[in-house]
Amino acid sequence: MRELRVVYETGRDPVAWEREHALGNVPSRWPYGLDHLGNAVPTTAMAARPAGAVRRAVMAMRRDSASAGSAALTWDENAAVHLLPHSGVSRHTGVIWLTDQAAAGRDLRRRLAWLSGFTSAWVLSSAQVAPLERLLGSRAPRVDHVRFGVDHDFFGVQTYPESPLVLSVGGDRDRDTATLYRAMALVREAMPGMKIVVQTSSTLVPPAGVTRVDRLSHTELRELYARASVVTIATRPNLHVSGMTVSLEAASTGRPVVITATAGMSDYVVDGKTGIHVAPGDAEALAAQTADLVRDPDKARELGTAGRGFVSSARTTAHMCEELLHAIAGRRD
Repeated sequence: MRELRVVYETGRDPVAWEREHALGNVPSRWPYGLDHLGNAVPTTAMAARPAGAVRRAVMAMRRDSASAGSAALTWDENAAVHLLPHSGVSRHTGVIWLTDQAAAGRDLRRRLAWLSGFTSAWVLSSAQVAPLERLLGSRAPRVDHVRFGVDHDFFGVQTYPESPLVLSVGGDRDRDTATLYRAMALVREAMPGMKIVVQTSSTLVPPAGVTRVDRLSHTELRELYARASVVTIATRPNLHVSGMTVSLEAASTGRPVVITATAGMSDYVVDGKTGIHVAPGDAEALAAQTADLVRDPDKARELGTAGRGFVSSARTTAHMCEELLHAIAGRRD
């Protein structure tokens, strides 16, 4: 591969992100840590802005490369619409939402037809590979499993706190806030006075004693991980592993995770070793496992230490980009 162009979705500017990273405000030099792709191949990044801007950039890349072997990449299928076909430039994209949208009955024919022209696609959940291959059909691009990673330097290991705090983070479409709130109410009932912080965009009213936060900066989030005894995440059944980012960030700081055991979750939280899995919708189990870890800080530290080791050895952004480069090149080693 002579050159790789990373095209981000509209509104996610890698130049602005890089400035914030230099100030210590955000993890990774580029969003999602894709700057590590440049360790192996000349790589540039841009945000999709005015109509035609990406097309001009890809054409310029083609001219500058002087021959075939260049590639363009987007993080997910929503940004993939900006990559128009050009001779000599292969196209690659991640797919995050499409498999769950199909399961929900969405009409995806236009999107699937567009993706069929790509050279390859990758998913961050092992549970998505077969469903996506079926959706794309016989003319499908190659589908690979790439395991997500986080910036383990930004989310560095933290001393386990003396004062207990339960933390939950995340508000994507598959978070199960109702089950989480039921669980947190049970934790407060079993452990009166327990401090609980939940970051969510949900409009559901939190239980008494639970502090709800609408948004957190990356530095604020890192500070909360440091204060947390355990990070608890509830999600609805899904294939794209909702909660994987928070679970890896928490583990990277040395915090145990209690999380819903959705398809593919074992890619990111190893049950009984780096965290605890519970069944979807089981508020009682979520509460019991959370309370048990608060009451047993030695076990919580053990899981957190193992989680940190797991991230630093296998789930960093550098590991992810190495796997992604293999996927783009068509290697499965």
